[in-house]
Amino acid sequence: MPTAAPATAPTPAGSPRPRPRPRPRPRARRPLPGGPALAAVLKAEGRLFLREPGALFWILGFPTALLVILGLIPSFREPSADLGGRRVIDLYVPVAVLLGMIMASVQAMPPVLTSYRERGILRRLSTTPVRPLAILGAQIALHGAAMIASALLAITVGRLAFGVPLPFARPGYVLSMLLMTGCALALGATLAAIAATTKAATAIGSVVFILMMFTSGVWLPVQAMPDLLRTIVGLTPFGAASQALDQAMRGSWPNWSYLGIMALWAAGLTGAASRWFRWE
Repeated sequence: MPTAAPATAPTPAGSPRPRPRPRPRPRARRPLPGGPALAAVLKAEGRLFLREPGALFWILGFPTALLVILGLIPSFREPSADLGGRRVIDLYVPVAVLLGMIMASVQAMPPVLTSYRERGILRRLSTTPVRPLAILGAQIALHGAAMIASALLAITVGRLAFGVPLPFARPGYVLSMLLMTGCALALGATLAAIAATTKAATAIGSVVFILMMFTSGVWLPVQAMPDLLRTIVGLTPFGAASQALDQAMRGSWPNWSYLGIMALWAAGLTGAASRWFRWE
């Protein structure tokens, strides 16, 4: 009966036995920073954020200041037949809400993130237990909170100073505002991703800032635009948000097409930011 051949050839006498190759050790994954690390980063970034009075003014103070200036114009406080009996100041409260988001996402956040990358802070953080993602998350959280605070301030001043009614369809208003906040933060992250330097982020942000101011209705309320122009503007994130917020102000649920446009922009910009963002 034939016997099976040995699995390995016998080692000749006097020759050293070959050592087995060491198995490669699996690379240990560095855990994501836990609660204390994230809290420490958020606290540090919050202190730096509060030390920038200029950024705080443009995000929190400028939209409400513009609303007060426009509200002091007598004709803006009178009902207009072209606006269905509404006042111009009534239309500018949602615009002031969006203006704070524009200032935070386009003018404030991208230069901060690009300066961190340009100075090598994100690269150095990659060698520490605190991942660079923690700084990105802290900046998004701080600027998102500033957007919400700016919106609440504009709504409060509009109500108390000029009698602008509060949104009648409040769930729809809150949903529209949250969708636009996510879209604005994704826009800021995308600008930080495509800008190589702080100067480039400022230059690109200035161009986007002008476009977003127009589409949100700062220069001309979207409701007062011609039908064709209003339709085109409604395809942009801030144009869709302006009309959704206005519909919720009047008591109707925002059009699902406007909500869908904001959701699509938020998803697309988030994907672009995650793909193009560079840590070095």
